[in-house]
Amino acid sequence: MARTLILMRHGKSAYPDGVGDHERPLTARGQREAALAGQWLRATQPPIDAVRCSTATRTRETLAVAGIDAPVVYEAGIYEASPRTLIELVQLSDDEVSTLLVIGHAPGMPWTAWELASNRESAQVVDLSRKFPTSALAVLEFDRPWPEVAPGTGDLVRFHIPR
Repeated sequence: MARTLILMRHGKSAYPDGVGDHERPLTARGQREAALAGQWLRATQPPIDAVRCSTATRTRETLAVAGIDAPVVYEAGIYEASPRTLIELVQLSDDEVSTLLVIGHAPGMPWTAWELASNRESAQVVDLSRKFPTSALAVLEFDRPWPEVAPGTGDLVRFHIPR
């Protein structure tokens, strides 16, 4: 069974005085772009079977505004995660999940997308490596079960920046 992994960076966040990084909320722009990302996902991608989301306020708000209706597990480890940590998280996905959405942060999301892509010379991977702005989505496809997902085993098929 083919697997689809969607890596999404949270929406644009605010920097209110006295609020720690983990608790920063989305700005109005972040809410608008997260909503556009959700619309794009529903219009262009297979139904999402499961979501893994950072526990940070801005990622949780991104998920809520995007309107994704799938079972969610909030993972504290996504916050400041390395590509290795994120790949290990993906590898633990249930066999019944064919499309997985992971919502996290930079640099984890872009670095993981680049690590997983086998087609690093493609224009989309080059674009992704230059800039992975807030609310951006990288869609990778794999021809193997989740436990066998590893660096260089996926194809980056879409890189989308909702604006």
